[in-house]
Amino acid sequence: MPKQWKYWWLALGFFTRIPMPTIADFQESDLNHAARYFPLVGVLVGGVAVLVWWLSALVLPHTVALLLSMAATLYLTGAFHEDGLADSADGLGGGLDRERMLSIMQDSRLGSYGAVALIGVLLLKFESLSAIAPAHLCAVLVAGHALSRLMAVAVMATARYVRFAGKAKPLATSLSRADMAWAGLFGGVPWLAAAVYFSLASDMLLIWIMATLLPVILVWLWWRRLILSNLQGYTGDTLGACQQLTEVAFYIGVLIWERLA
Repeated sequence: MPKQWKYWWLALGFFTRIPMPTIADFQESDLNHAARYFPLVGVLVGGVAVLVWWLSALVLPHTVALLLSMAATLYLTGAFHEDGLADSADGLGGGLDRERMLSIMQDSRLGSYGAVALIGVLLLKFESLSAIAPAHLCAVLVAGHALSRLMAVAVMATARYVRFAGKAKPLATSLSRADMAWAGLFGGVPWLAAAVYFSLASDMLLIWIMATLLPVILVWLWWRRLILSNLQGYTGDTLGACQQLTEVAFYIGVLIWERLA
């Protein structure tokens, strides 16, 4: 199997429920190269979200179609990132020191911090998507899923992995410049395509950049600082949380853009 196809299948199999062919010569280090395709997986997940929403909206109310779209992405990914968000909230909220936080995050049980974080983010996502103009949703959903996964990859590229045992293994732990460049391409092009799709004038393009990127970057900086100060690095759970938080931040940014445009 060609290496790049191998890395793509690894990324797809790692982050979705889609059955993948068996890779006989798999090595955990392969995930370092597969990380370049994580945002591309987001494009696929966003595409599924668009398809389910569009088909459902033909016969159902807009809000019901959105709920079905969200449910489809949860099923497709196995709630992988949402689980990371809940575990991260439980660990960071309930642990008094680093070791206790990591221990709590390995516990599969859902605590109060995790429940509040999970419900809050899902509600924010639903309410934000409900408020975005339906004409913008297709481009926004694909861009949001891709860009948020790029932000998770950016954490991997700028911090160290702090757990080498437990349920988060295997995980990509080292990215090359080429891997990061490809991830940037796969995560950034949908966002740029959305700007083109909306046919923004030059002055509106600046508003789009500021409104949609600034919330994402601010949330990313806050989250990265939080995990570095408490955990001295990232875990698989905190990457999932980063994806969820920056996805919601992007949708909120789109709402800001719609009101300023």
